[in-house]
Amino acid sequence: MKSLRWMSGAALAVLLAACAAPRPAPAQEHPHYLHALSDLRLARAILDRQQEWNVMRDQYAAVQEIDHAIGEIKRASIDDRKDLNDHPPIDNHLDYRGRLHRAMELLDSADHDLHAEEDNYAALGWRAAAIHHVDDARGAVRRAIEDKRADQFRE
Repeated sequence: MKSLRWMSGAALAVLLAACAAPRPAPAQEHPHYLHALSDLRLARAILDRQQEWNVMRDQYAAVQEIDHAIGEIKRASIDDRKDLNDHPPIDNHLDYRGRLHRAMELLDSADHDLHAEEDNYAALGWRAAAIHHVDDARGAVRRAIEDKRADQFRE
C-alpha cells in the first residue's frame, strides 16, 4: 500500500514537471524566426530550379539543408503553417549566377535572423541545429557559385 502511494506521488510529480516545462513561444513573439522562414522558403524556391550539370550536386545539397533548417525552426514551434512553395514571386530576369547570389543573400539574412536573442531555453537546441543547416546550405551555394565561375573560365 505504501509503495502504491509512493508510485502515484511520483507519477503526479512527473506529470506536474512535464506541464511546467518551458514551451517554445508562439510565432508572433519571434518575428526574426518568421522572417528567417520566409527567406529560407524563397532561397529554396530559387535553388529548386532546373539545374546545370556542374552545380547540380551543390544545389541539391543546399535545398536539402534548407529543408532541414525549416524543419528545425518548425520543431521550435515557430511555425506559421505556410507551405514550402508559399513564397514571393521570383525575379525571372535573374540569370543563373544571379539566382545563386540571390539565394546566398537570403541565406545570409536567415542566418542573421536566427542569431537574434533567444530567451526560451527549450528552443535553443532547435535554433542551433537550424543555424548549422543554414551554414551548410551557404557552403553548398558558395561551392555552386565557384563551380559556375570556374565553368565560365573554361568556355
